[in-house]
Amino acid sequence: MMELKGKKVLVVGLGKSGLAAALFLRRRGAQVTVSDVRSAEALAKDIPALLEEGIMVEAGGHGLLTFRRQDLIVVSPGVPLDTPELAQVKSFGLPVIGELELAARFLKGRTLAITGSNGKTTTTALLGEILKEGGFPTLVGGNIGVPVVALIEESTDATWSALEVSSFQLESTEQFHPAIAVILNITPDHLDRHGSFENYARAKERIFAAQTASDCVILNADNVRSAAAAARAVSRVYLFSIEHPVEQGAWVDGGWVVYRGEKGAAVEKVMPLGGIPLKGEHNVENVLAAVVAARQAGVEVGAIRHAIENFRAVEHRLEYVATQNGVEFYNDSKATNVDATAKAVASFSTGIHLILGGKDKNSDYTQLSELLRQRVRAVYTIGSAAAKIESHLRGVVSIHSCETLEKAVNVAAAAARPGEVVLLAPACSSFDQFDSYEHRGRVFKELVNERRG
Repeated sequence: MMELKGKKVLVVGLGKSGLAAALFLRRRGAQVTVSDVRSAEALAKDIPALLEEGIMVEAGGHGLLTFRRQDLIVVSPGVPLDTPELAQVKSFGLPVIGELELAARFLKGRTLAITGSNGKTTTTALLGEILKEGGFPTLVGGNIGVPVVALIEESTDATWSALEVSSFQLESTEQFHPAIAVILNITPDHLDRHGSFENYARAKERIFAAQTASDCVILNADNVRSAAAAARAVSRVYLFSIEHPVEQGAWVDGGWVVYRGEKGAAVEKVMPLGGIPLKGEHNVENVLAAVVAARQAGVEVGAIRHAIENFRAVEHRLEYVATQNGVEFYNDSKATNVDATAKAVASFSTGIHLILGGKDKNSDYTQLSELLRQRVRAVYTIGSAAAKIESHLRGVVSIHSCETLEKAVNVAAAAARPGEVVLLAPACSSFDQFDSYEHRGRVFKELVNERRG
C-alpha cells in the first residue's frame, strides 16, 4: 500500500474525482495542493472546503514550479496527460497517476471493472444490482458518478466493487487489477483526446493489463476491435455474442440468453429475451456481458434473472420521458458518440425526430446516413457541431438548424405525429452549452415536461 503521510501531492483538475482525491489524500496525511486552469470564481463552491482541510489551491492556470515541488501527481480524468507541465515533470521521473490508479492501491475486496465505448453505465448499474441480489456486499462507482476513492472507506475484504471505467481513467493506470474485466465494445470516440482510434483502443485494453491467469476478461465477439483484444490478454477470455454461440461465455439461442462456463460444459438457460426490460439490441449485449461477469463472480442463475427482470433504464440512457399527443419523448443524452446514437436510433423502427449536436469529438457523422434514411423523419441540430453535422448529412434527411435544445424540442414536437418519437441522442459531448451530459438530459426532460404543463 502506498505511503502518503507527509508526502507532497499535487492533484491536477478539480472535477468530481479530483475533489474526492484531494480530500482522501489530505485525510491520509499528505500535504496536498490542487491546480486547475479554471478561475477562482469558477471554483468558488469547492475552494472553501479545500482550504478548511488545509489543502492549497492554485486556480487560473498551472504553475510549473507547483508541479516540480511534489512527490506525486494525481491527474483527474478530464486532464490530458500530454499537457506541457505533466510532460515535463514526467521527463524528470516524477510519478504521475490518475484517480483510478490511486484508488486501486487502497480499495479492498475484489473489483469488477467495465469499459467500452457504449453501454458502460447501464451494464455497471445492472451488475451492481445482480451482485446485491446474489447476496454479495457491493459498491458501485467510478465513471458512473461516485469517484472510486470515495468507495475506499466502505470497502472490506468481502466487498465486490463494480466500477465503470473510461479510457481517460485507464490511460493513467499501472497496477489497477480487476479480477473481472469487461470490454463491451470499442468504436471510434474521443479521437480529439487520444489522437487515433488505435490509441483509444489501446487505452481501453489497459483494463486487463495487470491481470494474471487467475483473472478473467469478457469481450464482445461481435465487435471486431473488442474481440481482437483477446490476443493480448494473459487472463482467461470469455466472450458474448448475439449472433452465434461461443465456446465459453453467453449468447442468444432460440429466444433465450444462455451461458456456458467453460469449453465443453453444459449450457445454462438464464432467461428469455422477452424478460429483458430494456429497449434495443445493444441492451441485449449489455445483458449478455453482465450474465458472464455475474456467473464468474459466483452469482446463481436465478438471482441473475430476477435482478435483470426488475432492472430499469439508467437516467439519460434511452430513458422514456413522456407521451404527449401520441408522441413519445426519449432522453439518450449519454449518446455522446456516433455509435451510441446509431444504437439509440436502431431501437425504434421508424418515425424518429432526432436531436443531434453539441461539442464535436472529431467524429464522422456520415456513418449514420443509411440508418437515418431508413428510420428518421428529420434531424434537429444544436450546438457548435451543428454546421459539421449538417454538411455530413445534407441530402440524407430533412435537417432543421435549431441552435439550442429548447428550440429543437419545440420544433420537433410540433412536427411529430402520433405514434412517432422525439429522441435526444446527440452523438456529441455536452460541453459547449451544458456542464455535462446529465445537465443536458435534465434540461431536455424539463423542456418536455414544461410542454405538458
